[in-house]
Order: sequence, then C-alpha cells, then structure tokens
Amino acid sequence: MSPQKYLRYFGLNLNSLFGTQRTKEILSVNPTVLPQREEATDVEVTVYDYDATSIQVHHYKAVGPCKKFKNDGRIAWINIEGLRKSDVESICTTYNVHPLLIEDILSINQRPKMDEVEGVLFCLLNMLFYNQEKKTVETEQISIVLGKDFVISFQEDAHRDVFDPLRSRLNMANSKTRQRTADYLLYSMLDLIVDNYFLVMEQLGDQIEMIEEEVIRRSNTRSLARINQLRKELIVLKRNLAPVRDLVGGIIRSESDLLDDRTTKYFKDVYDHIVQAYDLGENYRDIVMGMQDLYINNVNLKLNEVMKVMAIVTCLLAPATVIGGIFGMNFEVIPYIHHKWGFYFAVGAMLFIPIWMLWVFRRRGWF
Repeated sequence: MSPQKYLRYFGLNLNSLFGTQRTKEILSVNPTVLPQREEATDVEVTVYDYDATSIQVHHYKAVGPCKKFKNDGRIAWINIEGLRKSDVESICTTYNVHPLLIEDILSINQRPKMDEVEGVLFCLLNMLFYNQEKKTVETEQISIVLGKDFVISFQEDAHRDVFDPLRSRLNMANSKTRQRTADYLLYSMLDLIVDNYFLVMEQLGDQIEMIEEEVIRRSNTRSLARINQLRKELIVLKRNLAPVRDLVGGIIRSESDLLDDRTTKYFKDVYDHIVQAYDLGENYRDIVMGMQDLYINNVNLKLNEVMKVMAIVTCLLAPATVIGGIFGMNFEVIPYIHHKWGFYFAVGAMLFIPIWMLWVFRRRGWF
C-alpha cells in the first residue's frame, strides 16, 4: 500500500518531503508522447525594423501586422513573446518556414538543435535562469528563425529574457549590429544566451562553495540532501550545454547563403565560450561528486571514532569484569576471599590495570 494515501490526511506530500518532485521534472521527457502546450493568453510582438541609418520599433498584440516587414529592404527582428498555435502557424507561413520547424517551435522539452530547411536556418535552445528561492535552474525555450534579412524569435515567457543589451545596441546608430546583416543579429542573440549561462553557473558555484564548507565543518543528512539537489541542477545544466555546443558547431560548419563569411569568426567565439562553459560544468560535477565522497568519508570517520571510543571503554572494563568474575565464583576456597584487605586488593587491581592500559594505549598512539 502506498504511503502517499495515508500521508495526504496529514497534509504531507512525499515529493516535497524527499525532494523527488524535482527529479520527476528533470527526467520526465518522452519524445514519443505528443506534448500539450498551454496556449498563451496574451501575445506581445516587438519588431525592430532597421538598417545602418535608422531604426523603427513597433509593438503589436498580434502577428498579422508583421507581414509588411517581409522583403522591405531592411532587416527585421520579430520577437514574439507568448506562443499560440494559430499565431505561430500564421507568421511561419508568411515567412516560408517549414511545417516541421513549426512543430519544433510548439514543442516542449525539445533538445537544443540547429536545422537548415528550405532557405531558413533554425535554432532551438534554452535560456537558463537561476531561482534564488528554490535554488534551482529554470529553463525557457527559445526558437530562432534566420531568413533573408529577417530573424524571428519565439519565447514562452513575456516577462524575462536576456536580450536587453542587444536592444540597447540596436538603438545605437554606430553599433556593429546595425551595420551588419541578419546573421550577425543571430550571433548576438546566441552570444547573450551563452554568456547568461556563466551567470547561472556562478550562482551554482556559490552554492557548491557553501555546501563544501558545510560538509567539511559540520556535515549532516541535510548536507547530503543539498548535495543531491546540486547534482540534479547540474544535470539540467549539462543537458543544455552539450547540445548548444553542437548547435554552434553546426552553424560554423554550415555553408548556408544566409551566413556571411565575416560572421563566422564571431560564431567561433561563441563556440569557445560554450566549450568553456561545458568544461566548467564538468568541473562542477567532479567537485560535487567529490563532496559526496567527502561526506561519506566524514560519516565513516565519525563512526570509526565512536567505535574506537567504545572499544577502548570495553577494553578498560574487561579487567574489572574478569576480576569480579573470578572472585564471584561459588567455590569454597578462593585466595584472599576472607582476607580483611581482599576487597581493597580487588578494587585496586580493577583501577590500576585500566590506568596502566590507558598508558600503554597512549604510548602506542592508539588514541
């Protein structure tokens, strides 16, 4: 019988008690099951229509007005925050995005990847954020479509992203983003996403440092729980870093006409950053595994200390037990059994022998 049935009457949840809910969230990925995405209630569309000399920023509540930015001779960044199937299909049809890519945009828990399909370059990856309250790494899926003079980005949450520095650069007339083609805009977006990975990893690094000090100074079962939680968050980190490395590598190897040769060196810089982030994540994983071994060693050391004290006490009591056992036997003739100093001799022996044993143990360095 499941204990969940009885614990619910006391207002308890096994998942929250043992932290298994987070494990379920991380591992609940089944590509054979069609995910059901909740339709966004509000959709915010921001369009940055720009060239080297001017920029226009438009805000819409629907994707319909975005049709006019197709083939207008300028570069358009269409950022859609909040996903609705009808809106995604509408704008993708307008900009000739393949239906398979539409399915990927509307997917949930998709593995980061890069595809080239019918004249567009498609990137799907996750933005990472660190939740200070829950001490967890949160993800937000973002899909980026690069076409001829346009970039379309699809975000799930309208209240957070990492593109504020890019928006600031777009408003600067002499910025490289304004002077270059749409592929440089794609590079800028990927660069900001990867750079934000390091901010998340810094937060995890601080947590690792705190737990490491706790394990060394005063390790307990709570320390083991926090180590286990960190291992789960590092799984989330690794699940995103490794595919993004392959994603950027695929862009570098691509021979698409949408990518300017001058921009390749910038994507190589992003590749170097994501490789560094991946290596750092592996180092974090090694440290956490080392902390778990250190915790187990501390537990064993404490157990050995307790067992050593108990063994010493047992050895010190052994002479008194033997002497008391001998003089407690029911024989008629026992030496000194009726001597007036017999009791004191026995008690003296019980005290002297343990003291002598302590001296011997100390001399040999046993404690």
